[in-house]
Amino acid sequence: MTWDPKEPWGKKSDPLEAALKQAKTQFTDLIPSGGLKNLLPSGGVRNILIAGVLILLVWQSVFIVAPDEEGVVKRFGVPVRTADPGPHFKIPFVETVLQPKVEKLFRVEVGFRTTQQGRQQRVLQEALMLTGDMNILGIEFIVQYKIKEARDFLFNVADIDETIGKAAEASMREVVGKSKIDEALTTGKAVIQADTMTLLQTILDQYQSGVQIAAVQLQDVDPPEAVAAAFKDVTNAKEDREKVFARMQAEREQQAKQYRAEGAEEAQKIRSEAEKDLEIILAQA
Repeated sequence: MTWDPKEPWGKKSDPLEAALKQAKTQFTDLIPSGGLKNLLPSGGVRNILIAGVLILLVWQSVFIVAPDEEGVVKRFGVPVRTADPGPHFKIPFVETVLQPKVEKLFRVEVGFRTTQQGRQQRVLQEALMLTGDMNILGIEFIVQYKIKEARDFLFNVADIDETIGKAAEASMREVVGKSKIDEALTTGKAVIQADTMTLLQTILDQYQSGVQIAAVQLQDVDPPEAVAAAFKDVTNAKEDREKVFARMQAEREQQAKQYRAEGAEEAQKIRSEAEKDLEIILAQA
């Protein structure tokens, strides 16, 4: 091995280290002799630039959460913490903030859609449902909800309105499928709304959607147009049957009253004759 005075152990120089030294030398040559200050304009322009940079840093470091909001701070796209209403700090250019309205009441339509002109258009695929006694109904309803957990609301479900709409439709179908058509059309609406709301909340909690269901409100419940005429005939037949039954019951009660009156009169007559016979027997005795 040939001895080199510059390399006392005969070790060759590291090529990576040599490349770094060369890059450092080239970068030093690019900087003026006066340093970075010479790159900035002199006088008032320099002060304006410095003030602008400071303002930008402050603007990127402070955020304010409104009273009806909840802040969710992201760092490189990953949620790291939440923030209550009021002023807060964040790392500039590294952290970003989302501020959903947690006090706002959101609305999802199921079975129909409201157009831009304010008209309601039925969506048959969602509206047509089968009752427990095998009748078809067209059901339109709305779901109102609020944000319960902002972080879950923003990051656990991709399309929250579509998810709520599908879950609400499935919940309503299950509840209506256990109900009779008369209940769905008349006195059972409140029960259907409450049961659907409970079932829907259970489904959304399983999804960890961060949503609180505020109300489920039936807007329109009626048979579809294709069977409306037949349904009307059935309804009229039921009403006629009920009228006939009521008339028969009234006549039966009237007849029963008449029989009771005649029986009471006959009993009174028998008692009178018995008392008269008793008086005769006592007189003879």
